[in-house]
Formats: sequence, structure tokens, C-alpha cells
Amino acid sequence: MEKLVGLKELRQNMKKYIDCVNKGESLIVIRKSTPLFKISPIENEAEDWEEVIDFTQIRKGGVNIQDILSRI
Repeated sequence: MEKLVGLKELRQNMKKYIDCVNKGESLIVIRKSTPLFKISPIENEAEDWEEVIDFTQIRKGGVNIQDILSRI
């Protein structure tokens, strides 16, 4: 079963809920008794994400997005 959590509670205790999701729990975030969105763990993380480029290898601390966009 998914856990219901209020938006304010989520903001105030983010680390607690990140830990819950890392343990495999799903959360439904509500505001004024209305569901807003769902937070759930990523399934098969290694298969879902592919690193295309690591901008920290180009420059320590990464690359400014405006520099990238200006060259496109």
C-alpha cells in the first residue's frame, strides 16, 4: 500500500521520505485532501539511465548551461 503524505510534511521532512523511497516505498503527496503527485522508486535503475556525457570531466564543477545552449 502507498503511504499518504501532506505536501507541507514532505517539505519539512524531505530526508525521511527520501529514505522511505530508497527502501522501496511509494508516496502519494496530498494538499487539502487532494492527491497532487506520486513519488516512487525507479525500477531497474541501471537499465533505465544511461550516462551520455559527464560534464565534470570537461571542467571541475561542471559546465554552465548557458555556455552549452549558446553553442547549439
